[in-house]
Amino acid sequence: MRHRRLLLAVFAALAWLAPPLALGQTALKMNISLAQNSHYGVAIDTFAREVEKRTNGRYQVQNFYSGALGAERDSIEALQLGTLDLTMTSTGPVPNFVPDIAILDIPFLFRDYAHARAVLDGPIGQDMLRKFEPKGIEALAWGENGFRNMTNSKHPVNAPEDLKGLKMRTMENPVHIQAYRAFGIIPTPMAFTEVFTALQQGTVDGQENPLSVITAAKLDQVQKYLTLTGHVYSPALILMSKAQWDKLTPADKQAFQEAAKEAVKADRARIDDDERRAVADLRSKGMQVVDNVDKSKFQAALAPTFTEFGKKFGQENIDRIRNYR
Repeated sequence: MRHRRLLLAVFAALAWLAPPLALGQTALKMNISLAQNSHYGVAIDTFAREVEKRTNGRYQVQNFYSGALGAERDSIEALQLGTLDLTMTSTGPVPNFVPDIAILDIPFLFRDYAHARAVLDGPIGQDMLRKFEPKGIEALAWGENGFRNMTNSKHPVNAPEDLKGLKMRTMENPVHIQAYRAFGIIPTPMAFTEVFTALQQGTVDGQENPLSVITAAKLDQVQKYLTLTGHVYSPALILMSKAQWDKLTPADKQAFQEAAKEAVKADRARIDDDERRAVADLRSKGMQVVDNVDKSKFQAALAPTFTEFGKKFGQENIDRIRNYR
């Protein structure tokens, strides 16, 4: 209860930042954990413009960046409470609210970006979006973070055995934590808003994130070594408070869904651009990059864990995603 009261106080304190509204206009607040100059920032700015355009200015989305209204888990809880209207989040904390989503966090589940996007845009992904409604959340669309790669401040990682003993920040995600323990990593779950400081102070040795996040968060300033493991595909979600969603007319609901689709296009385009230039950019800033990675060795190290995941999620469900064409 104390945590929830604090969230309410934060939202009330920031309310004065909102610009005055025109008569008949409704303001909605949207929060992300990353900076405005990021794939999330591009996505939610696109979303805000599209909502305003498609509702003839009756709805105005006011965006907050860099965790101004709380970390990702805070934002999801705030959606349920009705104290926040919208967020774009990684799937890191989502299984705490919708457990079925955790299957997407299995390492080496997706072949490439085309495969991952096809799964999420197709019937498998759309069925998953419907699982949020009973939790007081309307899932508008699947966005993207990209394939996750490992960084650390200690030494180059060329093979799974190089990971043993490294203290790595992980998302608050049980699937990731289980897999990383199998590598010999000492996982340290924490909100992304705390990561830069934790790396800077040496609380953790490393972390893992897509290139788009590593560059946007300037992690090259606190990390020396990058290995392009591509070990997990990291989706994102555009979520809305169901309390606010239920107030929309059918036409406005369609407008919000179409705006979310445009936001996803902008998000993916930015990630594609980041992926093309990120490695050279990070090298120019002093990072040592291991890009010739034998992923089969990392997969082999997880063989017992994959067996456990098959029992937990149903091997047929995993194979349905892995073999999707």
